[in-house]
Amino acid sequence: MSGPVIHEGEETDARLSSAPKESQSYPALVWRRFRKSLPGMIGLILVGTMLFVSIFAEFFSPMDPNASTTSFAPPDKVSFFTKDGFTLMPVAYPIAESDELDPVTFQPLMGPDLDNPRGLRLFGKGWSYRLFGLIPMDRHFIVTSDGSPLHLLGTDKLGRDILSRGIMGSRITLMIALVSITLITVAGTLLGITSGYLGGKFDLWFQRFVEIILAFPQLPLYLALASLIPVTAPSSVFLSFVILVIAGLGWAQLSREVRGKTMSMARVDYVRAAMAVGASDGRIITRHILPNVSSHVIVAVTLGIPSIVLLESFLGFLGFAVKAPLISWGMMLQDAGTFSVIGSYPWILSPVGFVLLTVFAFNALGDGLRDAIDPY
Repeated sequence: MSGPVIHEGEETDARLSSAPKESQSYPALVWRRFRKSLPGMIGLILVGTMLFVSIFAEFFSPMDPNASTTSFAPPDKVSFFTKDGFTLMPVAYPIAESDELDPVTFQPLMGPDLDNPRGLRLFGKGWSYRLFGLIPMDRHFIVTSDGSPLHLLGTDKLGRDILSRGIMGSRITLMIALVSITLITVAGTLLGITSGYLGGKFDLWFQRFVEIILAFPQLPLYLALASLIPVTAPSSVFLSFVILVIAGLGWAQLSREVRGKTMSMARVDYVRAAMAVGASDGRIITRHILPNVSSHVIVAVTLGIPSIVLLESFLGFLGFAVKAPLISWGMMLQDAGTFSVIGSYPWILSPVGFVLLTVFAFNALGDGLRDAIDPY
């Protein structure tokens, strides 16, 4: 027996009836495509986590970043096992010298001190600080139960905890990157749209100015401009000058890209229709052109932050980024300036891991946004 006959028109009506009735906004469509990207979601989670940790850096720092203990102390060993067996809360074993000697160098061998385990506690009391500079607190995410020093990534040449300094340094490094990219985005977008929309002689001469900026070798210029700051200048002045230098040399490339987008958008029908009905230039730019170039700007921002983080780390390694008492990842890498230090104390390179994680997170987020905003 044959089944019921479904005519072509009825099949079309069935497909239409199963389609979603509510229209989705452009951000909702972008989010639906973005959440299907595994690298993009991983990057979003990592970026959100890093920003959260940098905001509450004192809370997540187990030690005072400026307190000195043992110079070049190796990282403590964390384990869930003691001599008595398995424990629910991990314990930390400090690294100490053993009675055995290295057969080649005859130096005492280093290893975990299994006789002195120190229990770890979440949200315990530690060094005192002021949250946001206002609220006095002494609670930290993880500390030792007896209040002894905890060095999960070891210490530097002055005996300061590397993990705590890395967490505190994330605030300065990310602040430099976010403030610089904000200035670059505002200047590059506004100047690029203006140049591409107005055209004529203004666009001609302005693009020559942009080409001059792009023609400068940026790294030597960064070093030359940064060296103009007196050594005795306050840290805030030095930091502000570095941000202005990075932004002043970084807006030109984004301006050139936005100009090209604007020139193509100025030829579409609805922009020409707005011109024909007498819409002002400001309305055409803000209501028709700017929303259509914003997708490119968003992706450029997420992909530009890793470049600034790498630049700050390099300048900080050379001593041209921030000065003490401020802490940044580049400044921490100054301790790894010789091969002898790296060979003897490899944990001093831990700030490199912070930089690599940040670059990966923002690049993954930028790739996911790029695919979601422009899937074709």
